[in-house]
Amino acid sequence: MQAADPHLDEAARLMTVCNSCRYCEGLCAVFPAMEMRRAFGAGDLTYLANLCHNCGACNADCQFAPPHEFNVNVPKVLAEVRNDSYARYVWPGALAPLFRRNGVAVALITTLSVAAFVIGFALWKDPAVLFGSHSGPGSFYRIMPHNAMVAIFGAAFLWAVLAVVMSCVNFWRDIGEPAATLRDPQALAHGAHDAATLKYLDGGGPGCMNDSDRPDDTRRLFHHLTFYGFALCFAATATGTLYHYLLGRDAPYPWWDLPVVLGTLGGIGITIGPIGLLRAKMRRDPQLMDESRKGMDVAFILMLMLTGVTGLALLVLRATPLMGVTLALHLGFVLGFFLTMPYGKFMHGIFRGLALVRYAAEKRRHLV
Repeated sequence: MQAADPHLDEAARLMTVCNSCRYCEGLCAVFPAMEMRRAFGAGDLTYLANLCHNCGACNADCQFAPPHEFNVNVPKVLAEVRNDSYARYVWPGALAPLFRRNGVAVALITTLSVAAFVIGFALWKDPAVLFGSHSGPGSFYRIMPHNAMVAIFGAAFLWAVLAVVMSCVNFWRDIGEPAATLRDPQALAHGAHDAATLKYLDGGGPGCMNDSDRPDDTRRLFHHLTFYGFALCFAATATGTLYHYLLGRDAPYPWWDLPVVLGTLGGIGITIGPIGLLRAKMRRDPQLMDESRKGMDVAFILMLMLTGVTGLALLVLRATPLMGVTLALHLGFVLGFFLTMPYGKFMHGIFRGLALVRYAAEKRRHLV
């Protein structure tokens, strides 16, 4: 039974056409998952949409793609359903309109507000400290005390984690998969492997379609740089936390120390990766994209990139009079990222990972 949502209705029509053709079944996980169904409810369509990696290969191969009268455009329609799902499952639901507003403006206003707060706090405390040169352990905390940082950023991080978890619960319930799947080691392992390697971002082998029908693998490369750069930055923060509380060592650390090495490599990843993704997005064929939510995509990429850029700048300028303002900007981007994380494109990675876990489980069930 089709849902009363125009994007879901169109997705159901396309999946019915594709299920009759099955020419694209070897391109990615969407079409084998589609073939396990004869009817498409709203939860099924949301699952398939989040399983789609938007490589565009099916659009290039489809004999019914525009300008054919069947008007089969799977990448664009599933992108619309996928983007709708972020707002549908958001927690708390009252914040769903954030997905429909200008993502770049919301993210930058949040970031600059936080940076202004940090700068104002330092100026109120002692203007000479903000523009002074500081070096050695604890120099960052002369701008903002460690306990204040922990209180503000810890609360924002915990809120983001709670909001993401609740959104995932809503998503998992709606797609109709039992909770037991999340305790299945094989499904979790296969899903994690497919997510970590971006197995289905290769268009069935040759790569993604961008601004032409000639495939290339650059989007997967830049996705990898972004994802693993983010993971390294998280590892750097976690290591620094252990240094502080277990070893009694205050930041900043020497450039050769583990938190700095991890953070530098991560910062490079989340700078180069997003630049590549942004360039690919600007060049991409609009026929493959949900243009109405482009601002949300760009906001997420910019937030990650500027977090990396300001983090690297802080490493270079941390012993100069520019350290205070640079630290404020970096903290602003970090906190802005935490606050907007559950309400933007970050959720595509989480929902896609869950969809891959479900696909691994149902593929094994189907083969039994």
